[in-house]
Amino acid sequence: MTDNEDSTSGDDHRQRSQGSTNGENRSGKARDNHDNKDADKSDEGGEKSGRGGGDDSEAGDTRKKPGKKPLILLGIVVILLAIVALIWWFATRNQVTTDDAYTDGNAVTMAPKVSGYVVKLAINDNVYVHRGDLLLVIDKRDYEAQVDQANAQLGLAQAQLNAAQVQLDIARVQYPAQYRTAKAQVSSARANLTQAQAAYHRQHQVDARATSQQNIDTADAQRQTASANVDQAKARLQTASLVPQQIRQAAAVVEERRQQVQQARAQLEQAELNLSYCEVRAPSDGWITKRNVQEGSFLQAGVSLFSIVTPQVWVTANFKESQLERMRVGDKVRIGVDAWPDLDLHGHIDSIQLGSGSRFSAFPAENATGNFVKIVQRVPVKIVIDDGLPANRPLPLGISVTPKVYLK
Repeated sequence: MTDNEDSTSGDDHRQRSQGSTNGENRSGKARDNHDNKDADKSDEGGEKSGRGGGDDSEAGDTRKKPGKKPLILLGIVVILLAIVALIWWFATRNQVTTDDAYTDGNAVTMAPKVSGYVVKLAINDNVYVHRGDLLLVIDKRDYEAQVDQANAQLGLAQAQLNAAQVQLDIARVQYPAQYRTAKAQVSSARANLTQAQAAYHRQHQVDARATSQQNIDTADAQRQTASANVDQAKARLQTASLVPQQIRQAAAVVEERRQQVQQARAQLEQAELNLSYCEVRAPSDGWITKRNVQEGSFLQAGVSLFSIVTPQVWVTANFKESQLERMRVGDKVRIGVDAWPDLDLHGHIDSIQLGSGSRFSAFPAENATGNFVKIVQRVPVKIVIDDGLPANRPLPLGISVTPKVYLK
């Protein structure tokens, strides 16, 4: 048993020693392989570094001597830009445009001609009205009373005219008759004077014993009375002889009464006009804008109530004076509207204002005093819209537009 155990233990020892020897051999081989790999990596790194150094030297040579490719690309870009600029100039050489333009039109300011309270208001903001439509009504009672009073004055003047006409007719008969009567009275007075003078001479020529002093005095008195009657008759004849003047005076009274009738009739017409002014009606078709009146408000004559913008709209474009050289009346215009970019309007130049905008401003420039700085003036040009405006899309006044004029 002891020998077997010894032999068994010896075998185990030999196996362990042999296994350790094999393990050392394997570890040694692994270290050798690892060292070989490190060497290979170092060699590869050296090669790479060598190649990297070579590339840097080549890049330095490339920067020092650039190629022609960038110059060629730059030349192509410049040529393309020149071609585009030439095409744009050729396409727009007969076009003139400005952004200093806006829509314009007629805005009729409405104001009452008479004062009074508004008893009916038939409009609202931004509504469309037609010519002759009733807009508002002012209290009529005061003006109806004025019409009645004017009617009475006219009737009175007409009656006075009729009376004057009758007096003229009477005068044309009366005054000639009075003249003839006065002439007859003069003849009668002269006949009485002749008779009285004859009696006076008889009383003074007869013997004093054949008459009495009383008869002589009576004859003297009758002669003097007859002489006075003649003078009185002559005076009445002279007064009655003014027949034409008296008739003209009567005719003048008739004319005066006739003028009074005309005056009364004019007052009646004015009263009727004032009564009609109580109803404010639209003078034209258009939209109600800028309303500042309410029902029940007291209105003063001449105070603005609202404005009516008519459907006729045009464009006022303020072109520079340097843009007017080839511009003529009738040139076609294409109009763009900032509010509606999809709207394409067409029109033509209607007229060019004979004066710059600054010339007709509230404070025109005084270039004769102080230092002078030349600035480009702008001239208003009226452009009428021909087509392209939809019926259901009216253009408000004052909005910005961009007209493009096609020069001939």
